[in-house]
Parts: sequence; structure tokens; C-alpha cells
Amino acid sequence: MQGSSAPSGTAAAVSLSVGPAAAQMRAAATAFLAALTAEQHAVTRGELDDPGYRDWTYKPGPRPGLAVEDMSGQQRDLAFALLATALSPDGLASARSIMALEPVLRDLEKLKGDPKWPLRGEGRYWFRVLGQPTAGAAWAWRVNGHHLAIHVALAGDQVSVTPQFFGANPATHLEGGTTVRTLLAEDQLGFQLLGQLTPAELATAVTSHSAPWDLATRHDPLLDSRRVPTGLRYRDMAEPARALLVKLVEYYLGRSLPPFAGAAWRAVVDAGLDDVSFGWAGSLTHDAPHYYSVLGPTFLLEYATTNASPNHVHTIWRDAQHDWGDDILATHYAREH
Repeated sequence: MQGSSAPSGTAAAVSLSVGPAAAQMRAAATAFLAALTAEQHAVTRGELDDPGYRDWTYKPGPRPGLAVEDMSGQQRDLAFALLATALSPDGLASARSIMALEPVLRDLEKLKGDPKWPLRGEGRYWFRVLGQPTAGAAWAWRVNGHHLAIHVALAGDQVSVTPQFFGANPATHLEGGTTVRTLLAEDQLGFQLLGQLTPAELATAVTSHSAPWDLATRHDPLLDSRRVPTGLRYRDMAEPARALLVKLVEYYLGRSLPPFAGAAWRAVVDAGLDDVSFGWAGSLTHDAPHYYSVLGPTFLLEYATTNASPNHVHTIWRDAQHDWGDDILATHYAREH
């Protein structure tokens, strides 16, 4: 992905066609489904026109689909092989780290007497496949659980990988005397960009001195970017802040595999970097609640420390054009039906 600016245009021309990657997904989904028992198959499969297709949450609790804790070792390997067809190595490592935080959080909550602790578990993440993963077909799959929500939709060789939510609690903890930090880059890159702004730029970028309680869009089925303050636009930044804004966007998109991240980045550039804005709210230091957003004509990134705790992090990538694969699925149905 390139960090240079481009004249404003239309992102509609950007193709999400990634044939080899789509074929790998179909193969991985087919192998996963083939390894399930009839009973497991029944809870894992669904139809693409399921009314709950856009229903999702990052909170703890059961989801439709098959839980990792109810899979055999071979089935788990195949499930995570499917997840690896959507996420980059860094993205997959973050996803596994998020899952591994659940026993840590469970022990902390149990110690405090929090009644939510039985909801926690590293295996409480649910895989679901909607539709039939065959060549030329429209279908989707998802992985959902506490602090992790991966949604993928396909129509033939076109693929959508948003909404995509990663969260962490505790984002920093001690494990065997070693400090473990989850979603560290998302936090560091935001502060690096903040630190490069001039006083005048900072005055525009900071939209509030109080951090919001959570993400502005949370787990909304449809993206409403009007909820997000504009902040400081790329065209009004000097270097190296511009380069850091590009690096921040590329990092979020790069949690997905290069074919998907590359297609998403081309859409960002084609729509024009000049109107991409960076907004900050809350503390200017790591040790108190803070929030930032990156809002463009076609996408939204958000980072929030939540529940008034700087050690509880939520992040999200939303795509105004391609969330849930709405555009590619509509085109597919119009052509096929």
C-alpha cells in the first residue's frame, strides 16, 4: 500500500475481486464444514437471508453458531484455518491474544465477585457459515465472541471483510512476571500522530476534553458516520503527521490479508485523502480515558478506552460501501436473479 495522496474521485470503481483469496476461503470453509457432525453442522450453518445477518455484539455471551469449546482439536484447527483466510498474521495473532484474555478476565472478575465471570472463556467464540461456500455463489461467514467480531461476505470472487471489531480487557496485564499488551500498536500509533501535531492542529483535532464512554458507532448494524466529530483533515496537516495518519489507516486495514487490505486502501485513496480526518477526545496521556477516530468519505476507524478505564480498549473498522458485503451481494442478486 502506498502512502501518497491522490486526487478526489470515486471509490465505487475499486474492485473487491480477489479470486485466489476467495477460492482459499471457499476451500477452508468447505473443509471445516465437512469435519462437523450432523448436529454441529445444523448449528453452524445458516441462510444468507437470515434476519439476524447484521445482528452482532462485542459483549460476552452466546452467539449463533458453533463454539470453539464444543469443537474437537481437528475441528478447531480447521476453524482457525478459515479465520486465517481473512486475517493477516498480525491480525490473527491479535485475535488469538484477545481470546486468550478471557481466562485472565474471568479470574479477575471472579476475585472481585463480578457475576459476569462465568460468561468468560477462551473457547466461547462462535463460528457460523451462512449460505453455501461454492464457486460463483453468494455466502458469508463470521466469528463472534467477547471483544472479537469478524464478518466476511463473498459473491463469487468479490469479498467484503467489515465490520471488523477488536477489543481487549485487560489491554495490559502481567503474566508470569512479563507485561503482556494487546492492541498495543493501535494505541501507540494514535499517540504518535497526536504528538506530531502543532498547537494549532491539535486545537482542531481535539474535539472534546472528555473521552466518550465507548465507540460512537458501537455495534450498530449500519454505519452512521454523522455520530463522529470531524477533527483535523489530512489536507490541513503538515508532515510528518500526514505520513503517520496514512500509517494508522494502513495498520487497521492491514489486520486483514493483503488482498483485502490493498483493495480497501485503493478505495480510500480513490475517494481522496484530503478529506480524511483525525479526531481526538479525552486525555492526551496514556493513563486516562482517551478516544480517537479516523473518518474518511468511505470508511471509519475508531479507538476507545471504555468504562472509564484506559486498560479496556475497543477498536473498529467500518466501510461505508462494503459493510456486510451489501454492494457485492446486491450486484450478485441483480445479475443472478
